[in-house]
Amino acid sequence: MRRRDCARLLAGLPFAARAAEAPRIRIGILKFGTVAWELAVMARHGLDRAEGIRIETFELAGNEATRVALQAGTVDLIVADWLFVSRQRAEGQPLVFAPFSTAIAALMVPPRAPAQALRELRGRRIGVSGGPLDKAWLLLLAEGRRQGVDLATEAEPVYGAPPLLTERMRRGELDAALLFWNFAAALEAEGHRELLPIEAVERSLGATAPVAMIGHVFAESWAAANRPAIDGFLRASAAAKRILAESDAEWEALRPQMRAESEPMFRRLRDRFRAGIPRRPVTEEEADAARLYAVLADLGGPRLIGRATSLAPGTFWQLPA
Repeated sequence: MRRRDCARLLAGLPFAARAAEAPRIRIGILKFGTVAWELAVMARHGLDRAEGIRIETFELAGNEATRVALQAGTVDLIVADWLFVSRQRAEGQPLVFAPFSTAIAALMVPPRAPAQALRELRGRRIGVSGGPLDKAWLLLLAEGRRQGVDLATEAEPVYGAPPLLTERMRRGELDAALLFWNFAAALEAEGHRELLPIEAVERSLGATAPVAMIGHVFAESWAAANRPAIDGFLRASAAAKRILAESDAEWEALRPQMRAESEPMFRRLRDRFRAGIPRRPVTEEEADAARLYAVLADLGGPRLIGRATSLAPGTFWQLPA
């Protein structure tokens, strides 16, 4: 009898253990992406455990791979932009977006470059990260036209991967380069100059403040079925950002992950990340996103936005107060 009772007890343990497990969130990340920095802070301070969630990360090869993984259901959450989310909603796949960072890109020039304005880049070679439909490039084109210069035709865009363009800037093969913020920060640490941050372009084009262009993206149906988990994750994310905004010691702990090749580069990456932390209500982010959407739609057309003519309703996820 005791043996049978013991067998029943042992058979029941796996189920009980599973029932007691914290809800799991599978997150698709890039190996050296800045999302990994925030997740490291969450783990170090137990912010995920405090919210009763369990995070599993899946390293993926690139942004497109993360999107494919989300759409295939391999992961629950990725980082992407609201243009992608809005387009998917318009095409019948209701994703949602929660702001992660306002840091996006900057137009960099060499240390001794004389250029002070976009019009001075006429006839110059401009490196462009992400291709002709990159959102930062389209915003820069719009700002150029506002200033009376069509950079797409009056300059020479050179499209390429950020590491390659960064190296070409170092070798003096480009007159300017529009680089994602972390690559721009690396060049800035080496003495290159920021000619124009995209945050300033956003304001010039109608936004009231720097806009969170990238965010945590997940399926609306998954979020509805896992509301305590996603809300807990977003609270943990906000708590991690507060730590990163306030603690220099936390950045020292992160230093090995950051691949900063020098002290100036480390400080630039830290300061640029901090500057990109969203600090305003989601409703204000959404209103500015709608303004910039109109600009991007005008320049990018259906290849960028598909059939939608405006930011899809419900694109931005609202965290309860």
